[in-house]
Amino acid sequence: MAVTTKAKTDGPRSKRKVILDAAVANFGSVGYEHTKWATVASEVGIGQTALYHYFESKAHCLLTIMSTELERYHERFSVAVDDASDAETALRAAIASAYDITETEALQARILLHHIDMLATPRSSAREEEERVRARELVRVVERDWSGLLGRGMDSGEFPRRDEVELGRFVLGLINSVWNWYRPGGDRSLSEIAQSVTDACVRLVH
Repeated sequence: MAVTTKAKTDGPRSKRKVILDAAVANFGSVGYEHTKWATVASEVGIGQTALYHYFESKAHCLLTIMSTELERYHERFSVAVDDASDAETALRAAIASAYDITETEALQARILLHHIDMLATPRSSAREEEERVRARELVRVVERDWSGLLGRGMDSGEFPRRDEVELGRFVLGLINSVWNWYRPGGDRSLSEIAQSVTDACVRLVH
């Protein structure tokens, strides 16, 4: 995919993934604003200065988490709909894939939802801006995924003809709204939520 890049700091001794995991755990539980950059360094077991080898700021780390989550979402969507014989089956599979995730991925989805407005404003830092632009392009990719799927269903006569771009945003909004309130270990499992959201989305599309 054109917007995919491999971090220059990845390698056999890289702590990049460990840093991202610690940041996700903290940003997703106590919040980005309330997470101290020094806390992430402490949990990873490195000095705060060493963090800057991987991320030049807490904001750079946040933007990386967001772009990584968007890329993951796109890849899972593509796999889910790849073998679907019709648009209705693809729709249900795509929604199910959004919730067939780990607890860490659920936290990443929450972080993305809560900070999506950050992608609207250019960053003064070159590395932050590079990650922001990458994430913005991935937002467009995800939206095209959904508008393309819905347009396919309209072309086949499975779904009524409507504005597929707008409808895709409605469906995405409904799917993502779950991350405002879902918590691991709560009253409802992700599989139960997936079924409820699927039913609502199918009604919306039809």
